[in-house]
Amino acid sequence: MGHPYTGGCACGALRYEIAGEPVFQNHCQCLDCQHKSGTGHGSYLTFARAGVVQRGQSTHWEMVADSGNVKTRAFCPTCGSPVSMTFAAMPELFTVHAASLDDPGRFQPQAVTYAMRAHDWEHLDPALPRFEKMPPR
Repeated sequence: MGHPYTGGCACGALRYEIAGEPVFQNHCQCLDCQHKSGTGHGSYLTFARAGVVQRGQSTHWEMVADSGNVKTRAFCPTCGSPVSMTFAAMPELFTVHAASLDDPGRFQPQAVTYAMRAHDWEHLDPALPRFEKMPPR
């Protein structure tokens, strides 16, 4: 097994360490990710929740995703940095924002999701597979 994935918020109040490798890495172009990021997409790594250790107290908010399922976003109450997401429909998974990694270079996107929401001005790697919504599990 490789070295754990570590990261957290900008001020260091929230930290995580994740054993194991991501099960999925993607750019998401849904409207929620656009609003959250202030640009045309969000970039994420998703892991099995069993390998996650978190330190610090995050603030959460829930919303209904484009899929109709509830997702919960976690961010730092001090600096406001978005750090992670969980999904009511998939409680076994834990997702982190690629930019929250201590080494963001470990992010290796595998796909673009919610391409139906893409803007003409955003240009992601054209070699990545694109899904109009989320790919089947």
